Amino acid sequence: MRPPAIRCFGLSKRFDESFSVQNVDLAIDHGEKMVLIGPSGCGKTTLLRLIAGFETPTSGTLAVGGELVAGPERSLPPEKRRVGMVFQDYALFPHMDIEHNVAFGIRDKSKRSKRVAEVLSMVGLTGMGKRYPHALSGGEQQRVALARALAPQPAIVLLDEPFSNLDAGLRGRVRKDVLEILNEAETSAIFVTHDQEEAMLFGDRIAVMNEGQIEQVDSPEIIFHNPSSTFVAKFMGIADFIPAWTDGNKLVTEIGTLKQPKNMTGNEPMELMVRPDDVSISEDQAGKCRILERVFQGAHNLYKIALPSGNIVHSLQLHYRSYTVGQTVSVRIDAGHPLTCTIEGNLVTIPNGTTDR
Repeated sequence: MRPPAIRCFGLSKRFDESFSVQNVDLAIDHGEKMVLIGPSGCGKTTLLRLIAGFETPTSGTLAVGGELVAGPERSLPPEKRRVGMVFQDYALFPHMDIEHNVAFGIRDKSKRSKRVAEVLSMVGLTGMGKRYPHALSGGEQQRVALARALAPQPAIVLLDEPFSNLDAGLRGRVRKDVLEILNEAETSAIFVTHDQEEAMLFGDRIAVMNEGQIEQVDSPEIIFHNPSSTFVAKFMGIADFIPAWTDGNKLVTEIGTLKQPKNMTGNEPMELMVRPDDVSISEDQAGKCRILERVFQGAHNLYKIALPSGNIVHSLQLHYRSYTVGQTVSVRIDAGHPLTCTIEGNLVTIPNGTTDR
């Protein structure tokens, strides 16, 4: 059986009195695209630097392609780890042309020219090898940085917020191109970002980090719809939690009633998680809910709504469904898919996300 491209076990890094990364266990398969996401200071970039070899772990082990590269008595330097790196600012050598930038990490001189031509073709820059970085656009510089990382045929490529310096329009195109290039090369990758939408689009799996630890690793769909904690739920998009209670075989909230899961006893404090696309609103002059805020998002309007209890929910509506701030409305759950409920801090799935009427 082929070992994982990356295997971290109990990996930790301590700076002074606090841990930046603490007891991280993570395995990345060959060809897999893993996204590390979390708030600023959560440890995601430090974890990337530990894998690259720019930092030495305080404890734990790290293997690349089955080879131990960091542990209690071993720490290989970055150039011997078979790890490619794409930096946030690209870090191209301004005094070198594109060919020499890309060739920098290729050790076998006899294969440099052929390999440089291969990766420049792969990233769509054939014929541009004699240009210098300053003569390239931001997107082209990003491709050169990726070509340089791929040139030595690494076991894995690490990308540290590589699109943050690009404008919104170019960012989307370059992100798509980079993903296609990595897939074509069948290369494993770890991608660091703080952008939730980017994480959903890029990752086969997402690892959500908080205070140096990984809270959840899963597919984008599971992370979004079945978060393992309230932190993950709220970090990966808007999530509102409203009180819920049992009544017979039903789970009741102030905006709708759901079927009660069998594992609920009815005595525990509960909250139901709803996202904006789970909440329907309609005009109602006698309604007891009130529009607090409208955010126009082009194809959609995002509404912030006060419920009679004072709790807040959000609702995403098509652009032509327009309500004014202060308007009274009726609000109900209209998810059409399983929802998540917290019971004493634990999250469980509500199998039927459709409101009983």
